[in-house]
Amino acid sequence: MDEQPKEVLTKYGLMRKKFLQEHKNGVYTGLLLSGKLKEHLLMIQEQAEERMELLTRQMKEREGITELMKAENQVLWVAKMNSIVYSAEEIVMTELIYS
Repeated sequence: MDEQPKEVLTKYGLMRKKFLQEHKNGVYTGLLLSGKLKEHLLMIQEQAEERMELLTRQMKEREGITELMKAENQVLWVAKMNSIVYSAEEIVMTELIYS
């Protein structure tokens, strides 16, 4: 078997792996047998993390969420940020993890 990447799978890589095992077993088995499973999971993980950063930044700008708001009204800032992260994560899950 070829040398596997040394990077560690995190949240999105592990979620993709679980999805493939449970819903796309043929794809999972093919990647596993070809030795490309971890490479695929790491690629999806990296794309998901980059997409989360981009979406979060864009949504913050659109909603007018700033560091000044964070300093003036932390409760409102946290509520808005939680909403943004939830929305961005829904998009990432649909586009990358569960596709």
